[in-house]
Amino acid sequence: MSETVYWIWLAGKQGIGAARAKALIEYFGTPENVYNSRYNDYRDIKGLNKSHLNELMDKDLSPSESIILKCQKLGYKILTISDDEYPQRLRNIYDPPLVLYIRGTLPKIDDMHVVGVVGTRRCTPYGVKNAQTTGYKLSQNGFVVVTGLAEGIDTAATRGALKGITPTVGVIGCGPDLVFPAHNRELFEEVALSGAVISEYSPGTPAVPGHFPSRNRIISGLSNGVAVIEAPARSGALITTERAMEEGRDVFVLPGNVDAATCAGSNRLLCEGAIPFITPEDIMAQYIVSHKRTKKPFDNNVAVDYIDLDKLTDKLNDNSKAIMKLVAKGLATEDEIIENTNIDAPNILSALTLLELDGYLRRDIMGRWEINS
Repeated sequence: MSETVYWIWLAGKQGIGAARAKALIEYFGTPENVYNSRYNDYRDIKGLNKSHLNELMDKDLSPSESIILKCQKLGYKILTISDDEYPQRLRNIYDPPLVLYIRGTLPKIDDMHVVGVVGTRRCTPYGVKNAQTTGYKLSQNGFVVVTGLAEGIDTAATRGALKGITPTVGVIGCGPDLVFPAHNRELFEEVALSGAVISEYSPGTPAVPGHFPSRNRIISGLSNGVAVIEAPARSGALITTERAMEEGRDVFVLPGNVDAATCAGSNRLLCEGAIPFITPEDIMAQYIVSHKRTKKPFDNNVAVDYIDLDKLTDKLNDNSKAIMKLVAKGLATEDEIIENTNIDAPNILSALTLLELDGYLRRDIMGRWEINS
């Protein structure tokens, strides 16, 4: 029988967790040996209580076998901690996941510069804009961007990264076949095509609150550094940065308004010694980029030869088309655009950033928007 089934069996034991499972492997040598051990054998392992021992005495492998069959049917890769492809950077953390379920193709993480981009779900237009720009510029310069694919900063950073040239990675707190939040389905699919959506939870596992702190350790574990865009005083992003610091990763923080509640946590990190960054180039400067940079057709350094607004129907969504028409009329500041549409400010700023990245708009020296023709 494949060793994978024993890894899945051990990883699925309720309450044992990754750290205790790692201790079991270190003691018994292989997951198969853990499986074949008896009650008294387990009692020699520190940190295991009666509930854990009872879990380990459940020797039913049929759930694990079903998971393998389901992954084969869905085309998902199962990566165990013993596999050569398992990222060494993640393997070295205190409590690495025993099993990763991969939808897509995981980049060669250990050979690349990787930055986790994190922040609050309830972000401001300032956060959306900077998250998108950070994701895009990192990816366009050969960095792998890792996010949790949540709402807010995660979504904005992921959308920016998908405009770049490097595979994008999303780490989720449910099975790889599920989408949370549900309205991010298209984003999940784009990430899986670009790079990989990964999870330590088997297909069909729902998203529950306790899964997200565990997911955060994988984001920091895969990364050389973590960039915090906006984080309030109590934020899941701060859990990620705590793990990053524990594991010796760099923590970068975008300074925010000192009066903004959404930046209270991230600004506090700056006071505690995090590395400030104003532009993504500040992050990139900390690392040596060895990857050859190629340009995508929509790189915003290349002007679009001619833009016929009437021919953009199939290329732009309604928000972007409305903004383009206003800019063409000379309404070129963000305030003017907001005042003359029924679109809320966050969506306008998001659309403006994407139009700039795609090469349709640019800013003049006064900061006003103009058609990039």
